Amino acid sequence: MKAPLSLIVYLLAVAVSSKRIHFQKQTVRSSCVQCCGPLEKPASQYRLSSSHRMASDRPIYAIPEIKPKIDMTILKGSKGEQGERGMPGKTGKAGPNGSVGTTGLKGDKGQVGIPGNNCKQHYAAFSVGRKKGVQSKELQTQLIFDTEFVNLYHHFNMFTGKFYCFVPGVYFFNLNVHTWNLKETYLHLMRNGEEVVILYTQPSDRSIMQSQSVMLDLSEKDEVWVRLYQENRENAIYSGEGDVYITFNGYLIKAAAEESD
Repeated sequence: MKAPLSLIVYLLAVAVSSKRIHFQKQTVRSSCVQCCGPLEKPASQYRLSSSHRMASDRPIYAIPEIKPKIDMTILKGSKGEQGERGMPGKTGKAGPNGSVGTTGLKGDKGQVGIPGNNCKQHYAAFSVGRKKGVQSKELQTQLIFDTEFVNLYHHFNMFTGKFYCFVPGVYFFNLNVHTWNLKETYLHLMRNGEEVVILYTQPSDRSIMQSQSVMLDLSEKDEVWVRLYQENRENAIYSGEGDVYITFNGYLIKAAAEESD
């Protein structure tokens, strides 16, 4: 009877001791030893689940999350080569004009230039008149002059009554006459054999001065002269003895050679 009782007591003791050892192992595994400073937050502030909470009254501290920061300046590479130049942009709008600057200082006197070509000038001029009147009954009569005022280089021939062009260019010509009472005055200014302009006056009981002018572009050897022309009535121009009422003038304005120089 004593043997079975002592056996029961022994088994109970073994069972109690094994539970105590198992409880201590759980306590050691789930307990957390404080290793952080008092300033760190407890695990409750990190929203830990109930499975991570301790059964004891000690506060539980979670391991803080560490986020590494990389300094990009350390990883910056070396400077690359310069790229190709781009296309030029569109031209911008012109800006407003700036203010006028101050007058600069007078520069030094320049050097003397090389001598120029000799300026060759051309001249041609004449002025002639007639002291005697003319009454022509012929169809065409060439007017001859008896008074010479100017005849440069004798380009006007007093015997033929014609101006001969030796210097090609532009010329001015002028003809002045005095009409005869009750008679017709009809004259042509001729170039070579062609009529250029007309000087005409109908018969009248009063005599008056008449004038005609023209500019002509003449070539070398051209001839300019005055012709009386009779149509249906007697043609006449008046001039008193000793007085000049009839004049014929001409001069060179611009020589054709000046344009090529």
